Amino acid sequence: MRFVSLFALPLLMVSASPALAKGCIRGAAAGGVAGHYVGKGHAVMGAMAGCVAAHHYYAKQARAQKAARTHG
Repeated sequence: MRFVSLFALPLLMVSASPALAKGCIRGAAAGGVAGHYVGKGHAVMGAMAGCVAAHHYYAKQARAQKAARTHG
């Protein structure tokens, strides 16, 4: 059951805004690799953290671009 809940947050974030899914996938890949090198069992947590961080970054970037279009 815990395994299912580990993937619930990234999946919800991806489904909420499909345009930013690429950021989540990139972040999850980088976080998974980094977590793998940290130690046993950290790859999944790294992938989750990477997905959340990249999603946040791309959402922030999209908001800035949208604001620049409306004000410029």
